[in-house]
Amino acid sequence: MAGVVVRGARMPGSGRPLDVRLADGVVAAVGAEVGVERGDEVVDARGLTVLPGLVDAHVHWSQWAQVRRRVDVGAATSPQEAAATMAAAPGAGLVVGHGFRAGLWSAAPHQDLLERAAPGRPIALVSDDLHAVWLSPAALARFGLDHPTGHLREQEAFAVQTRLSAEPDPAELDGWVAAASVEAAARGLTGIRDFEYDDTPAVWARRAARGPLALRVEAAVWEPWLDETLERGHATGDAVAGLVRVGPFKILADGSLNTRTAACHHPYPDPADGHGALNIDPGDLRELMDHVARHGLHPAVHAIGDRANAVVLDAFEHVGGPGRVEHAQLVAAGDVTRFARPGLVASVQPAHLLDDRDVAERHWPDVTARAFPYADLVAAGARLELGSDAPVAPPDPWTAIAAAVARSGDERPPWHPEQALDVATALRASCGGRLELRAGDPADLVLLGDDPLHADPATLRAMPVLATLVGGRFTHRTDP
Repeated sequence: MAGVVVRGARMPGSGRPLDVRLADGVVAAVGAEVGVERGDEVVDARGLTVLPGLVDAHVHWSQWAQVRRRVDVGAATSPQEAAATMAAAPGAGLVVGHGFRAGLWSAAPHQDLLERAAPGRPIALVSDDLHAVWLSPAALARFGLDHPTGHLREQEAFAVQTRLSAEPDPAELDGWVAAASVEAAARGLTGIRDFEYDDTPAVWARRAARGPLALRVEAAVWEPWLDETLERGHATGDAVAGLVRVGPFKILADGSLNTRTAACHHPYPDPADGHGALNIDPGDLRELMDHVARHGLHPAVHAIGDRANAVVLDAFEHVGGPGRVEHAQLVAAGDVTRFARPGLVASVQPAHLLDDRDVAERHWPDVTARAFPYADLVAAGARLELGSDAPVAPPDPWTAIAAAVARSGDERPPWHPEQALDVATALRASCGGRLELRAGDPADLVLLGDDPLHADPATLRAMPVLATLVGGRFTHRTDP
């Protein structure tokens, strides 16, 4: 069967040119001079670096597709400034904003501030970390809610976000998703693990039926759709349609740092925040993990605070089997080695340390040395996978890699540089664990204009991606 032959590419760190032949959806051959069969397309790589396809290990893809059509309030330094930005937004009806970061504000969001800025206007703002929603009085009425401040957190916020995500027509949303996927392919992404709060496997099956996808998708399962998933006989890794497979089963053990709901051993500076909070009782967590694991679904448990991470690690020791800890943002020193258990993945988002370093200094002032402890996790033998948590951060794998390496995204010195990763380790955590292509691998690869192993952080962030292939099909291509 006709395939694609990439001539004269180089593996990262290597000066030796090689050829790669892709056929039937896999890497058919890798070597100095691979054969060309009738009908093959031959691509002259001219010494470009070839890398296995990059995967974003944690996204919310429908929200990422929508957020770019919302009002950006991420630069607001106060709730008044965010309210003024929303009041100035054009359009009639409900106006939706995204990106407020109340963790650094001196005053709390309140519905009255939105009402004063835009009387009678329905306004909804989703926080940068997705764990809070701020509503105006008219928006509260629109959703049939009665709340004293309009600043909803955790489950109340998630319920509103689900309704916001349902606002677009599914066909229109699918078009936005397709466009976002093509843009992601232009940065070298070949796959995502989608944790959208929905019947995600069914949603992606619908999208796959409309035409070829630009990305491989692992579609996570949430508890409201668990019974339907089990009735379908789905387990983690099962094929759904085309490039779509069933992903892990998502559980929220706690909240977030910016919303001060991450469950911690230490108290937050504001007594009103306490120690944060668990979203599930530890005993219930073990039972739920055990239940889904018996049905072949791998648990993927969100844990930000050090107490939440300890509780989740306890549960994995009870349940056993493969699974994932999503975020692992603050880890007690004695718990780091527990991430090395076989089959466990620490799924981390390095771009968060760029956004959260100031919030952490304010709300975790005595424990920042244990925040985003990537080097310690790797030294302990943990398996890391990098992601973005889009729309919390853009789904650009090079932003994540550069953040893990540099521990800074601006002119400031690296934040806790002792926890930095070397480039090779960060790359492997984005490419399925290794940098070399081998015969039999899925035919997912990228061609790069620079060798990342020889790149500084600025070059990593701007890494030129000349081509991306998924299953041997070009999803992005420019002239080398």
